[in-house]
Amino acid sequence: MEAKPEWLTVLPPTAVADEGENYLRLKGLFKELGLHTVCEEAHCPNVAECWGSGTATLMLMGDVCSRACRFCMVTPGKPAGSPPDPLEPENVALTLSRMGLSYVVLTSVDRDDLPDGGAGHFARTIRATKEMNPGMMVEVLIPDFQNDVDSIKTVVDARPDVIAHNIETTLFLSDRVRDPRAGYWQSLSVLRSVKKLDRSMFTKSSIMLGLGEREEEVRLAMMHLRDAGVDFLTVGQYLRPSARHLPVQEFVPPETFEHYKRVGEEEFGFSYVASGPLVRSSYRAGELFVASLVKKRHNDGSTAFSAVSRHPL
Repeated sequence: MEAKPEWLTVLPPTAVADEGENYLRLKGLFKELGLHTVCEEAHCPNVAECWGSGTATLMLMGDVCSRACRFCMVTPGKPAGSPPDPLEPENVALTLSRMGLSYVVLTSVDRDDLPDGGAGHFARTIRATKEMNPGMMVEVLIPDFQNDVDSIKTVVDARPDVIAHNIETTLFLSDRVRDPRAGYWQSLSVLRSVKKLDRSMFTKSSIMLGLGEREEEVRLAMMHLRDAGVDFLTVGQYLRPSARHLPVQEFVPPETFEHYKRVGEEEFGFSYVASGPLVRSSYRAGELFVASLVKKRHNDGSTAFSAVSRHPL
């Protein structure tokens, strides 16, 4: 495995007293209830920070993904073929009511074996969570549903606070990094469809750096995301989960991430860019900002949509 620079050093989850205590409490609760989290499945370096301060990312519909992206730690394979657990939406909502979380991200493995890709299951979980936890903000990080607009609409109609879908990397690296059934343009189409279905819905996406991308490719991805109406962007360092995954081409220094934050917000007009070596698509610092915007919209009744800007490369 590649030797990591000092800026990627992370304290163990139990190193900070308050965060460690909450981390252990949630870890035990997730295990007791048989729930899967991306935080653990993907070996996220921010698990202690997020769990310790009131956010978590739950993974719906099992822990086996029907796709095999070359960067992802989630187990690829053939799902059981049976429908998702019909009790999971209510069980997730009940569990969240016991956790004291303020912001939850619901995501899932890809389920290409299901007619709707699991969109109906997402919608039921969103509604159950909102009903049992009216003060909790719900972000969903959705698969592409094979770009089926009816499935996307099913999730939009359930009214989460934020809908995220990740392009993961740049146009020129997408075929090498992602499963063949995924795609750069397909992901952009998903994000664009969300805005067409509900102009007021906040949308979000994510890019990994360190896979060999050039700055002009990152800028092009930002331009395409803004053209699709995306409001929020996260930019983080790719870390190789195992020897069978793609190698890291570069450990990008913190100042480059700061540069991309400025580019994204000041040049391309994203409402917020969380950019740093340890930033992931679900990231506490970004969620605090997103939550403030969602609350403001709810309080003033605004449905304004941030104008999409186009910038030359």
